[in-house]
Amino acid sequence: MTKKNRGFTLIELIVVILVLGILAAIAAPRFINLTGQARIAALNGLRAAVGSAATLANALTVAQGNSANQAIVVEGTTVQMTNYYPSSGANGIDVAVRFDAATFATAAPAQTFTVKAAPTAAACAFLYTAAPSTTQPATIGTATTTGC
Repeated sequence: MTKKNRGFTLIELIVVILVLGILAAIAAPRFINLTGQARIAALNGLRAAVGSAATLANALTVAQGNSANQAIVVEGTTVQMTNYYPSSGANGIDVAVRFDAATFATAAPAQTFTVKAAPTAAACAFLYTAAPSTTQPATIGTATTTGC
């Protein structure tokens, strides 16, 4: 009677380790770059939120029949207005948009929204500029994502 040993041979184990190593070498760079892509997505999401908040604040001030620079109250928070849109100064668009202060930062007078955790915060940002006149809307600059 012969006794058969069951298990993997050394060659089979080495082949499995090589295949796993090759898969890890291909997949790892894709996962490493996800943080930059996540910062870009978060910045673009905030940019869309700023645009929505500016539009909604404009609609609210027009619906209430307010003057061009009259402050409005949005969900209990006073928002300073400039030419029917949130101002780019203090208590303007920065309070109209509810964003995570731990993730994003703003800088007045022309509100620059940046991602704090970005390697180069100034190159992972966009600019909000208040409406220059009552006939022109506020502008939201294109997001710069080279430093995300």
